[in-house]
Amino acid sequence: MRHGWAWWLGCLVAACTMAGAVRAQTWAIERATVVASPEAVPLADAVVVVRDGRIVSVGRAGEVRVPADARRIDADGRVLVAGFWNSHMHFLLPGLTEVADAPAAALELEVRSLLTRWGFTSVFDLGGLPGNARRLRARIEAGDVRGPRILTVDAPFYPADGTPHYVRDVMKQHGAPSAEVATPDAARARVRTQLNDGADGAKLFIGALVGGPQGVVHMSSDVARAVVETAHAARRPVFAHPSTTQGIEIALQAGVDVLAHSTPIDGPWPDGMAQRLVAADMALVPSLKLFEVELRKESVPPAVIERFLAVGQGQLRAFRQAGGQVLFGTDVGYIHDSDPHREYALMAGAGMDWRAILASLTTEPARRFGHASRSGRIAPGMDADLVLLGRDPADDVLALSDVVWVMRGGQVQYEAAERGAPAQR
Repeated sequence: MRHGWAWWLGCLVAACTMAGAVRAQTWAIERATVVASPEAVPLADAVVVVRDGRIVSVGRAGEVRVPADARRIDADGRVLVAGFWNSHMHFLLPGLTEVADAPAAALELEVRSLLTRWGFTSVFDLGGLPGNARRLRARIEAGDVRGPRILTVDAPFYPADGTPHYVRDVMKQHGAPSAEVATPDAARARVRTQLNDGADGAKLFIGALVGGPQGVVHMSSDVARAVVETAHAARRPVFAHPSTTQGIEIALQAGVDVLAHSTPIDGPWPDGMAQRLVAADMALVPSLKLFEVELRKESVPPAVIERFLAVGQGQLRAFRQAGGQVLFGTDVGYIHDSDPHREYALMAGAGMDWRAILASLTTEPARRFGHASRSGRIAPGMDADLVLLGRDPADDVLALSDVVWVMRGGQVQYEAAERGAPAQR
């Protein structure tokens, strides 16, 4: 997929030139159907004016003054929504693990294929090689590479003797130090170091899949609590990979903020579990597609996979019925398939309509991670993070993956030229 888009990159580069120049550009997106937020009534024949990376006005045609120097984009009636958040991804695939010295064009192509091509203008990296995501973020912020806003937990925290079997080879290949923590004091010290170095949160593998007869190694509640308390003192969130119901119990004891997965491996949740999670103000990233991808790797029969996914969907449904906050995430960057449409379909199968899924992509993560004043909605003063869809998600939720044009902070980052990108003049 990545190299299939290469022929139009030259046109995109020519249109957008250097990052600083693009941020200073004035844009007018015209004839759009604007869905300003998940709960908003769509605004037909609308105009959105962008200057210096921010939205300056939104309204119907004839009600908004278009500056004479604006670069005009004809949306042709298509649906314009706020830029998406992927609240569970990784920079672990080849081409994204050595970002400091990678050529900018090649790195940008990898990032676009993985993320911005699907509308993701903000991401939370939930664990990778030490410092890697921060180095990529620095190149994006310097204007060397176009890409999304990056938040990161930096290196994750594994329990003693609990490095997951599926990351051992990557860590060995890159000479990464052990990410295991055995004591609360060691956990506190590393959290402080990572946050001081620029991490935006922490990630606990409370239930680490180590393979073999052991199966899952759980982190001690004392170590988990030490990480949470230290991160919370710095006003940073903590994610947990629970794997099992026991892992969720440890997460609840520790005061974790976000579950990075549900736990279908243990079957349906016990009565009251969803209510307990909501009472603890814990958000959930379902990441349902991951389970399907992993089970297919193991040649599990399709009927078994469907039953497994149904359990995960049931947990998501129970969580939402209890009033829980759902954040969208795909675990992409660990899994290779970047197309999010299957995740949308699985979430819809759990009872989420297009507005609920759009909220999990926009307003909910912006609110959870402290960016609600600048991200998640189309309104004056907000960052110009915008996604133009080829179809209306009100008609088909899978239209959320039909992305034809993406802007991040006033920079055009993706144009589906081969499908007929919005006309510019």
